[in-house]
Amino acid sequence: MSVITRDEAQLRAQLLDVHRYTIELDLTTGDETFGSRTVIRFSARSDGDTFVELKPAELRAATLDGQPLDPDSFHDDRLPLKNLTAGEHELHIDAVMRYSRTGEGMHRFTDPTDGETYVYTQLFLDDVQRVFAAFDQPDLKAVFELTVTAPQDWTVLANGITEHLGEGRWKAAPTPLISTYLVAVAAGPWHSVRTEHRGLPFGIHCRRSLAPHLDADTEEIFEVTRACFDRYHEKFEEPYPFDSYDQAFVPEFNAGAMENPGLVTFRDEFVYRSAVTDTERQTRAMVIAHEMAHMWFGDLVTLKWWDDIWLNESFAEYMGYQTTLEATRFSEPWVEFGVTRKAWGYDADQRPSTHPVAPEAVDDTAAALLNFDGISYAKGASALRQLVAWLGEKDFLAGINIHFQRHKFANATLADFIDSLAAATDRDVHAWAGAWLSTTGVDTLSPVLESADGGCSLTVDRAGSRPHRVSVGLYDRDLADQGSLVLRERIGLDVPQTEPQPIGKRPALLLLNDGDLTYAKIRFDGESFESVRTGLSRLPDPLTRAVVWNALRDAVRDGELAPAAYLEAARAHLPLETDLALVEGVLAFASAHVADRYLRPEDRPAALATLTALCRDLLRRTEDGDNPGLRLVAVRHFVDVAAHPDTIAAWLADGTVPGGPELDPELRWRILGRLAVLGATDEAAIAAELDRDPSATGQEGAAGCRAALPDPEAKRAAWEAMFTGDNLSNYLFTSTARGFWQPEQADLVREYVPRYYEDVVALAARRGPAIAVAAGRWAFPRFAVDAEHLALGEACLREAGPVVALRRKLVDELDDLARALRVRGE
Repeated sequence: MSVITRDEAQLRAQLLDVHRYTIELDLTTGDETFGSRTVIRFSARSDGDTFVELKPAELRAATLDGQPLDPDSFHDDRLPLKNLTAGEHELHIDAVMRYSRTGEGMHRFTDPTDGETYVYTQLFLDDVQRVFAAFDQPDLKAVFELTVTAPQDWTVLANGITEHLGEGRWKAAPTPLISTYLVAVAAGPWHSVRTEHRGLPFGIHCRRSLAPHLDADTEEIFEVTRACFDRYHEKFEEPYPFDSYDQAFVPEFNAGAMENPGLVTFRDEFVYRSAVTDTERQTRAMVIAHEMAHMWFGDLVTLKWWDDIWLNESFAEYMGYQTTLEATRFSEPWVEFGVTRKAWGYDADQRPSTHPVAPEAVDDTAAALLNFDGISYAKGASALRQLVAWLGEKDFLAGINIHFQRHKFANATLADFIDSLAAATDRDVHAWAGAWLSTTGVDTLSPVLESADGGCSLTVDRAGSRPHRVSVGLYDRDLADQGSLVLRERIGLDVPQTEPQPIGKRPALLLLNDGDLTYAKIRFDGESFESVRTGLSRLPDPLTRAVVWNALRDAVRDGELAPAAYLEAARAHLPLETDLALVEGVLAFASAHVADRYLRPEDRPAALATLTALCRDLLRRTEDGDNPGLRLVAVRHFVDVAAHPDTIAAWLADGTVPGGPELDPELRWRILGRLAVLGATDEAAIAAELDRDPSATGQEGAAGCRAALPDPEAKRAAWEAMFTGDNLSNYLFTSTARGFWQPEQADLVREYVPRYYEDVVALAARRGPAIAVAAGRWAFPRFAVDAEHLALGEACLREAGPVVALRRKLVDELDDLARALRVRGE
């Protein structure tokens, strides 16, 4: 696979000024390929040579200024353009392109529910070449005009308002200047709901088979969209820069969403077929807010090169959470960020693959793709949140608006961004950026308390190098209820300190980073830890509790807190917890990490029993029906940790959990998957459930169930489907992989651990980056926690030459494996 280097991109940007793309796509030519004709009008600033990229099934013709180009010169996804003269040029490319089943380029999907077919583009990072010829780099912005020929009953969506010309031909309004990776098309027999807001057309779209589910949530989605749109117009001086705002929920989407100007694409799991919690609805609202923030930061102003992609994502991540808080009914998005997203950042930042938030060396597009991780999203957003705490929101937004004004419809760098912030404040933003954006790793903050003048003084010990603006929470025991902790005060503190901070009498709990405004691991003094152990659930603020739970999580991962002690804390305090994101986050870590990896196999049954008892307590607590979200979380996790099939099999047979909820498709497949792991179902039952739910989600559920059966033939078939045949879509591959490896089946799948390293390298090279990432993440034998497995993986990295996308995943997974061994003391 060809990649473009930064040096090549810089040379081409110096040579070319790209004006306009005129693109014609023909989606009526069959199930495997589509027609793609492109005219690129550009000028050369001087005489020189360059190239244009495309990945065709067939290059039918290419002309430059009316003269045919030699098709034999096409090599490695590049068509050379030799002997350009200074001045205007016109390039014509006529090609046949392949549809994708992996979510890259033009993805094609046929809905098993009704047989309808849909296609959509995902052109990030360099996949525009799979759809049309392009000078594919972000700083060669141009105007794009698209015409699409589609089947008669289809609707075509694009970046601009589309017009049906008749006989299946659709024309999109020309875009403003945008980057190649932001061009978007989505075509099919969409179910669409349209409205207008502030004179702008708004639309939401999904597959026809999901229409009832979208209709049920239409008002909520539009309400969030309108509220965020209005809030951004209060924050930003530049108006929304495009002619419409469509949101398409598309099938088998690899990311959460993509910020295509005027046509945001979302994974259609956000159209809920089954019951969800309010936290999940909050997440959907946050993603809507995140993608809308990109319309300004990412689309209006775009990075010059991929080393600054973190800035797009960090800004949108911060704005997504903050704007959800400010503009919607959801009151605790930062709790979910703290317990879920931030943990993702902490984990990524402690692996060998860590990198600065603003990486110094992104030499090519393959390297750039590796930086879409917890550092670019969660750590970067945390850094911006700390910046706002230090700088003040007024100055922060003033700097952002200067940035938009200076660079609209153009490209900018990190240096440009920092200069814009510096123009709005007297603070040394450049020094802040050097300390926060150019360093790696997680600082650790620990309290040191000393008696002084009848009270205490606090010195914060910092293992690390970054400055921190933190709140320190001082909590005392409630005199009326000794089990509760009440806030005495929060003290603002700059770390490193110039002198110890007087805090009065010693508190029962001293909590560093109360409010979670900085990015650092925290530790407790001895008395505070005892207060946490007994009173965690009685802390008044869910964000405070999130900081405490994260600290316990970090201590387990660092080998400073026994995994069993974390389970004890969960058992004691989760039955009293009121915040759904905290319950979900703690249960997920307790089961997927503590029980399944950090404890030895002989200790796992007791851990599952503890978690089962915890979930039973939550079910009892929610019997009155007042908290259906909490009850749903408890039911899901009760299923996931069930060590015996009887109870959940009875639920499946009855179609309901006693006292509710009734089993919807998600719960039915979840239960059947667990029964498959336990050997308490068979192929006939799986086939019958698929007959009941033949949807795409049902197909994925059946694939996971079949792969989970504790049967040698089932394992062989699943393995061959993943690693021998190349027919599985990205989603079916992931579902099969997630079902295959189970802690209960260690002996059965032991032979596949070495086979994984034999087969995955070839698979990744053959099927491309999306499947390479899926194979490295979901097909990795994560439950084989032993030194022999670690040695196999390290040998693969040394000797087998995995492609870069797979290598990065293997490095991360093997580091997690080594950490699990250390936690176990092995």
